[in-house]
Amino acid sequence: MTTPGANRGLLEVFRQRHLLSLIVRKEVQIRYRGSIFGWLWSYVKPLVQFVVFFVAIGVFLGLNDRVDFFPIYLLSGITVVTFFNEAFSNGTRSLVDNAALIKKIYLPREMFPVASMLIAAVNTVPQIIVVIAISLFFGWTPSFVSLGAILLALVIIAVLASGLGLFFGSINVTFRDAQSFVEIIVMVAIWASPVMYEWTQVARVVPDWLFVLYRLNPITAAVELFHYGVWYPLGPDAAPLPDVWMYGLIALVTSFIALVIGQLVFRRLEGRFAQDL
Repeated sequence: MTTPGANRGLLEVFRQRHLLSLIVRKEVQIRYRGSIFGWLWSYVKPLVQFVVFFVAIGVFLGLNDRVDFFPIYLLSGITVVTFFNEAFSNGTRSLVDNAALIKKIYLPREMFPVASMLIAAVNTVPQIIVVIAISLFFGWTPSFVSLGAILLALVIIAVLASGLGLFFGSINVTFRDAQSFVEIIVMVAIWASPVMYEWTQVARVVPDWLFVLYRLNPITAAVELFHYGVWYPLGPDAAPLPDVWMYGLIALVTSFIALVIGQLVFRRLEGRFAQDL
């Protein structure tokens, strides 16, 4: 028997997954409330991004000649980083944004950062569909390996963003500076992984030990796994990131470590939430 008011952390969140699904559904509906086109906008944005990348960056700056299928390369990398940035940023703000609800009723407070990650995942689905549809147009053929790489990339980001959301979200309740620090991380994330450039450009200019650290960045591994699943099967004149699967598994372990640390810090600071909110 569970003691009333007892909180088993993330286990309690998924035990109350019906409530979690209600929160996610409500937030998704709010996003498109009052919109004539609704979900259509979620598909329009990545399509417009593709056209802009193809014309402005690919044609005008000549990257279409230097990187094969460059718009797909860029859009797939941005899809991964956008998922991380939205889940992480919203997870950090989630407790402060739901202060009134937290004060009124009891529910596992971890539910809010986790819900933020799931909402970001739902919002990312249309962009993933657009990337895959464009890749199919250019001749992409799905396989178990490519789909496995895409899935592993998304799981890494989901776990990492949840862990960091728990960590910084709990700190942000007392010290709102945490939110500004997160904004800096989000700003740097897109440049700290091979989204706007290829990993070979990093390998050429940094020492070996720094290149290893670069590959140990979970976002780098996730981006390259997504490239491995969507872009590399198209046959570009480029080599995959060395040991991409090994670094992907390391990234997954690192993300779970971040989740455990985030949960521990969250539980330690949770007792102050009511008074600080």
